[in-house]
Amino acid sequence: MSSIDTLFTQLRSAGRKAFMPFVTAGDPDLDFTAEVIRRLAAQGCSLFEVGVPYSDPIADGPVIQASFTRALGHKIRLADTLATLGGVTPEVRTPIVTMLSYAIVWRHGLERYVAEAKAAGAAGAIVPDLPVEEAGPLAEICRREDFSLIQLVTPLTPRDRARRIAEQATGFIYYVSVAGITGERATLPPEIVENVAWLRSQTPLPICIGFGISRPEHVRMLAPVADGLIVGSAIVRRIGEGAAKSRAQVLQELEAYVGELLAAMTG
Repeated sequence: MSSIDTLFTQLRSAGRKAFMPFVTAGDPDLDFTAEVIRRLAAQGCSLFEVGVPYSDPIADGPVIQASFTRALGHKIRLADTLATLGGVTPEVRTPIVTMLSYAIVWRHGLERYVAEAKAAGAAGAIVPDLPVEEAGPLAEICRREDFSLIQLVTPLTPRDRARRIAEQATGFIYYVSVAGITGERATLPPEIVENVAWLRSQTPLPICIGFGISRPEHVRMLAPVADGLIVGSAIVRRIGEGAAKSRAQVLQELEAYVGELLAAMTG
C-alpha cells in the first residue's frame, strides 16, 4: 500500500474527509512553498498537490498559469521541486503528490522520475495530459513501486472511458467538478453529486473533487459525497497577491482561509 492508500483507510475509519491544497513550487520561492506546506499540514490538511511549473498550460486557469510563469522566471525546474520536497517531507506526516506534464516525465525518463520522486518523499503524481490509452507504461511502474498515479475523470468523460480510467488509476480518482480550466467559481453544478455517486459505484478508490472549489458553501455541498476536496486557485491567488505583504501576513491569511474551509468540512 502507498502512503495515500494508508491515509484514506485511516480517514474512512475515523469518518473524516481529506482536504488537499494545491501550491505551485517556487512561487514566490521554494522556501516559501515549503513553509506553506509545513503550516497548512500543522493546521490539519491531509494531502498536498505540488505543481511543477510548466510553460504550456494543461487544464490550468489564469491564476495557476501566472504562478507557473513566475516560478519559471525564477528558473524553478523539476530537480528543484524534488529537492524541496526532500527537505520538507520528513517534517510533515501528510502525503504529497506532484502535478506535472507528461512531457516532463517523459524527458526525465519514467523509471527515473518515479525513483527520484519517491526518494524525495513524494507519494504519487497527477499527470493531467496523459490519456488513459497511453498511461500503461507509467501506470505499471507506479504500481510496482507503490507510487500512486492519480488520474482525472471529468463531467464530459464517457462512462465506459471513466471505468477504464478507474481501473488503471491508483491512490484516488481526481474528479473534475466542471468542464474547462481551473479557477474560482461562484457556484458549482448540482449534477456533481449524481456524477460522483455513479463513479463511486464503479470503483473502490477514494474520489477527490477539484476545480472551482473556493468557498465554505462549496465544501458543505461536496464533502458529504467526496472522500476529499482539492483547492488550488484560491490558495495560489492569495499567495500571488501577497507580494506587497510580509510573508508572515500571507501565511496568517492562508491559515485563516484554509481554517474556514476545514471548519466547513466538519461543520
